[in-house]
Parts: sequence; C-alpha cells; structure tokens
Amino acid sequence: MTGIIDYGAGNLLSVANAVKFLGFDSVLVSKPEHFEGVTKLILPGVGAFGDCVENLQAQELWDPIQEWVSAGKPYFGICLGYQVLFESSAESPNLPGFGVFEGDVVEFSSNAGDKVPHMGWNSVAMTDVSLPIWKGLADGDHVYFVHSFYPEPLDQSVVAARTHYAGVEFAAAVCKGAVWGTQFHPERSQRVGLQVVRNFIEAY
Repeated sequence: MTGIIDYGAGNLLSVANAVKFLGFDSVLVSKPEHFEGVTKLILPGVGAFGDCVENLQAQELWDPIQEWVSAGKPYFGICLGYQVLFESSAESPNLPGFGVFEGDVVEFSSNAGDKVPHMGWNSVAMTDVSLPIWKGLADGDHVYFVHSFYPEPLDQSVVAARTHYAGVEFAAAVCKGAVWGTQFHPERSQRVGLQVVRNFIEAY
C-alpha cells in the first residue's frame, strides 16, 4: 500500500489521482497511526520549506517519516518532499530538514537572465539510464518544474538526473536505494511523470 503524506498542502489529489490512474491503491497519511499497513511513502510538496517542516511536526509526522527514510524504506519525495531530505534550506534557515542526504537547498539567482521561479517544461540529463527510477524512459525526456530553490547534494553519486537553468546545473532527481526524490512534478509531467510514479510503486 502506498501512503501519500497529507500535511495540509501539496498536490495531494493530483498525486493520488495519478496513482489511481496507474491502477494502484493509496491511502492518505495525516496521523502517525496511518502508517500501519503502508509499505511505501510519497511526500508531495508545494509551497514553502518552513511551512512543510512545521506542518509535519505539528501533525506528529516528522519523526516517523525521518525514521522511515533513515532506515532506507521506500520513499518518493516530490519538490518540497525532495528538498526536505537535505540538511537545511536557505528559504527557512532556522528549520532543519531530515538530513538523510548531506547538502543544503539554495536559491536560484535571477542574474543569469532566466526568470525565477523556474516554471515549465525542461529536459533531464540522466546520470544512469539503468537506474530503476528511469525504467522505460530516455535521457533528455522533458518534465514539469515549478521552483525557486534546489538542493546541492554533497554526495554526487546520489544524483539521478541534472537540469540546466538560470546559469546552473542542478540535481533534478536523486535515487539512493529505495529513497527517491525529484525536483520536478511527476503528477504534472504527463507520460514521463506517470512512468516515474509507476517505476517507484512497482520497484518496491
């Protein structure tokens, strides 16, 4: 059973509908007791890093999720759900992330001439097309982004794809064992995004 974390924000319905469209069952997880029977987690995120952290803490979801990802259990973080895997964010410097991956979340500079936030379709350069996250997909496929911040992993071996925008090449996706994260929104990325969601659910 796939648990979709409900912390009062994020594209919950869009993600749940994508999972349903693919023929899989899911349940919303908004309390610690909702983890029972769940074998994999998806944490969608839209909005501010600090709001995400504070809402998860207020609902007593922070510690169970941190224990989950620290144990390497199947987890797929989308946008903010990806960013909170890291140690901190410049968007909310006083609040910690899960710290599963070393590195911080930083902000795009608008000095490069590209508009911030990064919004729209862009291609992903896959670091290894054989990774399970990319099954059935091709290097250079296009996905949909909406973000002003992006993680900078210290361990480059976890980077599954990179995308160029605003003068930087940033980590568009990470994959370490069963812990996945994408800066792009698979629920808004049509065929490619649906395949990524399918790959996660079927892999674990």
